[in-house]
Amino acid sequence: MLVYLNRLVGASIHEYQNETFIRRSNSFFFHGGSEGLYASRLHSHNEKIASEDKTIDGKSFIRFESITFRRTKESAEMKNEMQQRTDLVEAIVLEVRDREKIGGSYLNSEAICCTPQLSKDGSCKVGEVIIQQNPDDPDGPKRMQTFFEGKNEETNMELQTIEINSTGMYYLYFMFCDPELVGTSISGRTVWRNPDGYLPGKMAPLMTFFGLMSLAYLVLGLFWFLRFVQYWKDIIQLHYHISAVIGLGMCEMALWYFEYANFNSTGTRPMGITIWAVSFGAVKKTVSRLLLLVVSMGYGVVRPTLGGITSKVLLLGVIYFVASEALELVEHLGNINDFFGKTRLFLVLPVALLDACFILWIFSSLSKALEKLQIRRSMAKLELYRKFTNALAVSVFVSVAWIGYELYFNASDPLSELWRRAWIISAFWVLLAYLLLVVICVLWAPSHNPTGYAYSEETVDDFDEEAISLTGGSGVKVDGVDLASKLEKKGNEAIIFSRSPCVSWGR
Repeated sequence: MLVYLNRLVGASIHEYQNETFIRRSNSFFFHGGSEGLYASRLHSHNEKIASEDKTIDGKSFIRFESITFRRTKESAEMKNEMQQRTDLVEAIVLEVRDREKIGGSYLNSEAICCTPQLSKDGSCKVGEVIIQQNPDDPDGPKRMQTFFEGKNEETNMELQTIEINSTGMYYLYFMFCDPELVGTSISGRTVWRNPDGYLPGKMAPLMTFFGLMSLAYLVLGLFWFLRFVQYWKDIIQLHYHISAVIGLGMCEMALWYFEYANFNSTGTRPMGITIWAVSFGAVKKTVSRLLLLVVSMGYGVVRPTLGGITSKVLLLGVIYFVASEALELVEHLGNINDFFGKTRLFLVLPVALLDACFILWIFSSLSKALEKLQIRRSMAKLELYRKFTNALAVSVFVSVAWIGYELYFNASDPLSELWRRAWIISAFWVLLAYLLLVVICVLWAPSHNPTGYAYSEETVDDFDEEAISLTGGSGVKVDGVDLASKLEKKGNEAIIFSRSPCVSWGR
């Protein structure tokens, strides 16, 4: 799988390897890429096609590099060797709002390529893609033409750069109209750049976001470390698990920031850093969910161990890690404009189902933990778990609402016209996970009195409600011992102990 993904890594450099054209109406096209691009900060209004040797600082452009078209041998043999221009392939760059200017819709025709009948009034040339030109809109669709010569099977596109002077979502199509060119393939690459670097427009804000989240995790980690050192004698096992999640979060955010910074400066995603960032992210997601689950089960508070369900919890964690890792690799190591369609859907469904399993198990465990604490009348712990339950309930409600918004966003924007807001979708989940971690750190912060929420074998904690059985006798029995007798015995011991002169309550 990694070998396949390594071939796809292209980021803002879109690679083409013997790609074929698809028929649509009376034309044949290949989608060369689509990205959100901001307008150049420095540009000349008179010159739209910039020379390659111009400085790229503050420039936004699409550059065509080593583009080669190869037609079939049969198609080449049909041409006249003495003819200089025998077949035409066009590269068309357009902003998404200008999509209606491509084709003959404004001529009341469904044709995309010009026909002899449409050319009679001079609106287009036969063999070319129809483009509605507007003299008042110099930033409209742009066309670059490449011709085959004689019987040559290959032709190279001229090296050129299209400067972007208007902010928008840009699409690139390679097209031809001659049916004799069926079987033609394209190889090479195009380079897309924004004024501040090679990051696509919809990803650029994420670099700043991950930088801020790195600082946020650093502040949280510093707070937790100081509390950890201050009360190191009172640390319980749960604190180590929380520390691990904070550490994983710090590493993940830092790796994503450096990955985006490298991507922005070079135009290609550093595969090594990306894989590490994805792996740390998958591990952190898994450990975070397991932490929520074991806390909900009352680990370290209601029960000292997980007992026989430990293997089930670990199995769910392993399965979730594998599914999450596969999904993240496909999402982050593919082409920018490649959505992977069915492949992505196939990987999203298992992760969604596993998340649903975690949610159901967490709230089911919380319900049982609250019930136990109510029976045992552990008011401090009960209040702690009520706050935790409320925080989880709010997060689930917000998550469901956000999923609904995300579905609406994607359904209402099929052409990515709202690309400048797209980064918020993924940033929300990172921020929500951080806030939940902050809640856990506040509720379970190290203190001088860890027994306020840690597991302890108190009188009323010596039994579980599952172990209580109602008998036909006068009282409740636990493991064959009358509960009233047991409590009375414990009470007498407590009175004797409290009168002992050796007890100092001030220490």
